[in-house]
Amino acid sequence: MSEHDEDGYTGEATLVFGSDEVNVEVDLRGYFQPIDGRYHWYGRVKKNDEVTSRVEGGARTALLHTPTGQAEGTLTDPDPWGRYRVGGISTPPYKIEEPAEH
Repeated sequence: MSEHDEDGYTGEATLVFGSDEVNVEVDLRGYFQPIDGRYHWYGRVKKNDEVTSRVEGGARTALLHTPTGQAEGTLTDPDPWGRYRVGGISTPPYKIEEPAEH
C-alpha cells in the first residue's frame, strides 16, 4: 500500500503554451498533502515532438487541460523515453473523487 491515497487521470489532454495548443497523452496522479494543506499532482506527458521543441526552446510552464479540469503545470527534463514530467501544487487538472463518508 502506498503512503498516499492517490487520484489520477490517464488519457488525452492539451498543453497550452501562451496561445499555442498541443494535443498530448498524459498519465497523472496526485494526493492531498496534510502537512502543507495543498494538493500535489504530477505525471508524464507521452513523447511528443512539439512539446520537446517548446521545452528545448525554454518553455517550462503550460496550462494543462483534461476533459474534467485544468491547471498550470511545470515541465521538467525528459526521461530516457522522451516523456516529460509535469506537475503542480494546486487544484489538479482532473476531477478528484470525493472521499466516502462513514
